Amino acid sequence: MVTRRRALRAGATGLGAVFLAACSGSSRSTGTAEGASGASLTTLSGFDEFADTVKVVNDGEFWLVESNGLPAHNMMVGITSWQQQVPVSQPYAGANAWRIPSAPALADEPVSGKTALYRGAIALAVNGVPIFNALNNRGDDAYLAGELDEWGGHAGRGDDYHYHIAPLHLQDSVGKKRPIAYALDGYPIYGETEPDGSTVTGLDKFNGHKLPGGTYHYHGTRTYPYINGGLRGVVSVVDDQVDPQPVATPFRPAQTPLAGATITGFKSPESGSYRLEYSRDGAAGEVAYTVTSSSVHFTFTDPQGTVTTETYAREGTRTGTPGSSTTVEN
Repeated sequence: MVTRRRALRAGATGLGAVFLAACSGSSRSTGTAEGASGASLTTLSGFDEFADTVKVVNDGEFWLVESNGLPAHNMMVGITSWQQQVPVSQPYAGANAWRIPSAPALADEPVSGKTALYRGAIALAVNGVPIFNALNNRGDDAYLAGELDEWGGHAGRGDDYHYHIAPLHLQDSVGKKRPIAYALDGYPIYGETEPDGSTVTGLDKFNGHKLPGGTYHYHGTRTYPYINGGLRGVVSVVDDQVDPQPVATPFRPAQTPLAGATITGFKSPESGSYRLEYSRDGAAGEVAYTVTSSSVHFTFTDPQGTVTTETYAREGTRTGTPGSSTTVEN
């Protein structure tokens, strides 16, 4: 049994470009927009706390949110089920910005996170970090599986950092009166209390509820579903994810799990330079990497002391291969 041991802390982000267009096989839920009661958003409260790294504009129909997907807090430490991915900045900007409906509407047929939405994000934290379903792409609880760090996140198959549970640590930054995130259907996600400080009661299976005035919002909790347990509002779903939404830009093949590894440290000695430390079978390993706008250079040191280097172009073309990598036996 995996014990619940995660601490929750603070966050922030940056910028980028490109976009996922809608395609065939889509479904769009229908519903009724909330009106004069004030449910239509007039501002995205909370993002302003991270204005140095997160940009928000409104195009009328949507709030467009730009960031580079990386938080100000540390990452990866505490993961015990690691797929050898690492956090790299993402181009969530321009046509590839996050889109949050300005006037959300409750759907006639909401989408449950228990049976769908295993791909892509379902919400966006106010520090610009995307939030995925609490269930991973295999349908397992990512938190209980040991896949998440002390802040509830990890690097996905595209080396994109995201949360899988509510970033409750953001309550310390924005306060209890403001949302810590927004679901991609447009409804805000608050922390462990109501905006007025009162106790949260009567949550539905989506981790949300309607207020006396008729408005709707979600809450983050410390038990499943942790975050919005699906999408209560109107959305379009294509290939099991909300569409459209930004695309990450993988530059290398998805990696494989490293059995027995525990991530023990993550540091950024200087801008664009990172070092991930892990232990396995009582020995230490390291992944050091440098990220530029055009490439990512890795230096891998395994627990036996073998050093291997690899370089990838950001566009996705590999410029180094295992055969041509520099390998040194220590």
